[in-house]
Amino acid sequence: MRPATVIGFLGSTLDAAKFGPSRWNKWRPSVGVVMHEDLRVDRFILLHGPAHQRLADQVAEDITSVSPETHVECRLLEFRNPWDFEEVYGRLLDFARAEPFDPDSEDYLIHITTGTHVAQICLFLLTEARYLPGRLLQTSPRRNAADAVGSWDVIDLDLSRYDSIATRFAAASAESSSFLKSGIATRNPAFNRMIEEIERVALRSRAPVLLLGPTGAGKSQLARRIHELKRMQHQIAGPFVEVNCATLKGDSAMSALFGHRKGAFTGAVADRPGLLRAADKGMLFLDEIGELGLDEQAMILRAIEDKRFLPVGADTEVSSDFQLIAGTNRDLGDAVAAGLFRDDLFARLNLWTFRLPGLADRREDVEPNLDYELDRFAEREGDLAGFNREARQRYVAFATSPEASWSGNFRDLAASVTRMATLSPHGRIDVDGVEAEITRLRRLWQSQARDGTAILDDVLDTAALADLDLFDRVQLAEVIRVCRSCRSLSEAGRTLFSASLAKRTSANDADRLRKYLARFGLDWRSATGK
Repeated sequence: MRPATVIGFLGSTLDAAKFGPSRWNKWRPSVGVVMHEDLRVDRFILLHGPAHQRLADQVAEDITSVSPETHVECRLLEFRNPWDFEEVYGRLLDFARAEPFDPDSEDYLIHITTGTHVAQICLFLLTEARYLPGRLLQTSPRRNAADAVGSWDVIDLDLSRYDSIATRFAAASAESSSFLKSGIATRNPAFNRMIEEIERVALRSRAPVLLLGPTGAGKSQLARRIHELKRMQHQIAGPFVEVNCATLKGDSAMSALFGHRKGAFTGAVADRPGLLRAADKGMLFLDEIGELGLDEQAMILRAIEDKRFLPVGADTEVSSDFQLIAGTNRDLGDAVAAGLFRDDLFARLNLWTFRLPGLADRREDVEPNLDYELDRFAEREGDLAGFNREARQRYVAFATSPEASWSGNFRDLAASVTRMATLSPHGRIDVDGVEAEITRLRRLWQSQARDGTAILDDVLDTAALADLDLFDRVQLAEVIRVCRSCRSLSEAGRTLFSASLAKRTSANDADRLRKYLARFGLDWRSATGK
């Protein structure tokens, strides 16, 4: 057996006893440790303060008398205040760093029964951090017995050795991640990794979070789930307040966000607290934050950093302690460069930035979201609905194909399921119902793509559009629509040139598409934003 060393504090109360034979009838933790036949102690490092030197000498003598093979080392640690956490932890850390531990050839037991509660906590933390390379030793008196020996237990802090604990931690982590996804068993690896990272950030940080992504990608729902997760973990107590900044225009924006005092302007017939104060102790979700004016942005920045702001028409500031989540489908970096968004606010928001992909970029997640939308329909309408096998296969095949652009993302999918479930006879969606819905979706997306100017507005400037013939503009708009519905240049090339591909023995459709876009001064990134 390897030699064993016990490290523990002298118990100024528990280890004390009148000198005489009667002391052997009392359980004294430090002495009792060495009295166990099944616990070998070769060395005992007894920590104590200057006021208890005499008691330390007596306990050391008693330990030696009952266990001659145990070498006792009394170590003086000077604390001005044994209840000062910073001081106690610092002294114990200095002790741990100076001690020549040799865990390869010696076992260490950290006795946490004696000492102040602060000392016990510090011993626990230093052992957990491996500054003290041992296991925790807990001793206690035997119940209903006058026994000087007592009982002992060793606590191993290596959680990987406890299968049941490790399993519960893994299950809790999976449950939290699943909670943020509303229980949807998503299959996209990149999206799942991002959700796991968002969960860690949400539970360990109060800094602002910025969610990027196209309209309908689920920013609002994810923000609401983050709030609910933090409430479950008792990290936040206030409400979830959602604001669509695109609806805040002109002078009313300031009043809606920051509130106003009665008489501040015409029509201000009463005080208004404002949305920021409504979010006190809770979470504020500013969707489409890129639509805010520069003045509102400046006040939002101050409210984030100082938790204080000035309502319209007020002489004194008010406070609101909220956590901010911001959402936008804009490129805020470009907005900063154009002078439309404050760079200091962008820097404050950009600590935790997550980009939510659209449904077209997560086609493998169409099927699990399909089941989720059917469940939502049943909960909302009180009627169950489902596909027969052939209908489901047909719908999934279309929904995951490049033909399905999903320009409205998950909103399009939710509306599609609602239509099919509502129109299905007896709650059973058949192939005819699916075919009718596919026709509707094609018509919807074609009408959106028909306006070539709308498709190209964020790709070409007005001057370039003016130089294009109508024929080229319509053709280019359809090419860009297909590009945006595909994951890569190669996939878009295969989709656009599928008919001619069948007649050729070899082809590089990606290069063909690249050259076509180059005719208009475009590349894959500028055409799709990917």
